[in-house]
Amino acid sequence: MKSLLITIFCFVCNTVIFAAPPPPPGGSPGCWPPPCVPIDGGIVFLIIAGGLYGIKKIYDLRKNQKTVS
Repeated sequence: MKSLLITIFCFVCNTVIFAAPPPPPGGSPGCWPPPCVPIDGGIVFLIIAGGLYGIKKIYDLRKNQKTVS
């Protein structure tokens, strides 16, 4: 177990040490104004998933109330 941890540690260190440097800055920014965050697709998916989950919970709650009564 100890040798496995040492091997993994050495692999991670080598990967970090020998990583390629970032490319030189230049050119125009990808979008303007600078705080460009692509949140459209992910937010829509999360809202839809949350809505569907809420509908399922309401359905299960009503189903359980009918069987108990």
